[in-house]
Amino acid sequence: MNKPLLKALYIFIFSGLSWGTYAQQSLPPKIKRNSLYAGIDVGSKGVKLSIISMGKNAASTGQFTAVKDSSVNTDFISFTPASFHETLGALTGLYNAALTGYDIPAGRIFTVVSSGVKGQAEKENKSDWIIKLSDSFRLAVNEPGRVVDVIDVTEEARLSHLGIVPEVRRYNTFLIDIGSGNTKGGYFKDGNTSNMKLFNLSWGTKTITNATNKRIDGNESIGNYEKQLARVLAGDPETEIIYAVNESGAYNMNDNFAFSGGISWSVATLLYPEMADNAVVPFTYKELEDFNERLTNLYNLMSPSILTRDIKDEELKQEAMTEISRVQKVFDQKALMAGTGLLLKIVRQFEGTLDKKKFFLVKNGQVGWISAYVNQTLRK
Repeated sequence: MNKPLLKALYIFIFSGLSWGTYAQQSLPPKIKRNSLYAGIDVGSKGVKLSIISMGKNAASTGQFTAVKDSSVNTDFISFTPASFHETLGALTGLYNAALTGYDIPAGRIFTVVSSGVKGQAEKENKSDWIIKLSDSFRLAVNEPGRVVDVIDVTEEARLSHLGIVPEVRRYNTFLIDIGSGNTKGGYFKDGNTSNMKLFNLSWGTKTITNATNKRIDGNESIGNYEKQLARVLAGDPETEIIYAVNESGAYNMNDNFAFSGGISWSVATLLYPEMADNAVVPFTYKELEDFNERLTNLYNLMSPSILTRDIKDEELKQEAMTEISRVQKVFDQKALMAGTGLLLKIVRQFEGTLDKKKFFLVKNGQVGWISAYVNQTLRK
């Protein structure tokens, strides 16, 4: 048996066991176990678990507290036997972690397949892989009736907006979530949360990375990667971005532009280590442009110790170093370049000279959909 498949099978067989016997986790002060909900999202790059605490008035206020998030990189959209079994093992393991480690009832654990996976599966005629994954997961956790929603891009964008953007800014904020397999977002028109003007790209961090890797032709240098990445971004992605921005009408309708997703968390963490305890950070186009340049030419200066050397508060410094290390485990230099390049292309379209817009990076966007999902459930 080849090594990747052997590794995948090992993860599948043993992850459920190791997570299933997971010791009960301690909670922050004032967080009650009966307020916990969990969402598990099968995305293009891997499987994510988000655990949140919903307050007594969550159904009306939408307020929640992020308790824990974990992810396992499995590259499901490569649609290989190895990636399938790794994804199934991660999905089962994270489910058991929520069920046993946090003592969350099955009815409060939501499982979904993201729009990026749905879109890529449809593009490659692999939708049966999603069905097979869902059926295998139900069998693994012994829940024949468990719902595994496959969310389309419009619903994912709507849930993300409702869960991420504060109500006071709900109707003047354009939210764009840059995922692994696609980019989606939009804004609500006419003060109506059921009427979303959708922004949708078939490109995300992983798909840009994959397209660039196909062009490197054996030359693995950063210089060649930068050149091929620029060519990829200047092709279909740029055409899609310009069309989507113009079609959305967002420029005239919104004052605030918020960006979520893994690359937004990464950029915010590396660009503003001194704001490690802020869930949302502002940025300018010029700051992002300079950061993009440093990724290519000064990446060796982006170590946790160097980026945090000017932080005086020791607790904040440790928090920042931990987050920077997390980012660099999830994204290597080339993946950061791909995601930041895509982000820069999108922001460029909204960078005006007269009517200045405000730009924000959202770090905890991965929990947005689950909070909105829970709120919908509580209202029923």
